[in-house]
Amino acid sequence: MEKFSYSRFESFFEAVLQLKDKEDCEKFFEDICTIKELEDMSQRLEVAKLLKEGKNYREISEKTGASTATISRVNKCLVYGRGGYSLVLGAKENE
Repeated sequence: MEKFSYSRFESFFEAVLQLKDKEDCEKFFEDICTIKELEDMSQRLEVAKLLKEGKNYREISEKTGASTATISRVNKCLVYGRGGYSLVLGAKENE
């Protein structure tokens, strides 16, 4: 994947790093995102989890409602991305 300029997102990333727990995350993301944006991000994370479990696009689409375009994009991130999904999914698997 092509890298983007992180400098324009620096304040946002710094803000996220200030969050201490799930409650802080809920407050921050409810304020900064629309419900649709939160739904989309949650759906992508669920798609990534199912892809890592070896589910096929049809199964994932049926379970999550995600389009094949969304599933394909998430898969591209899993294969060619920087490992962000794996960082989060790995942490969830170890809970």
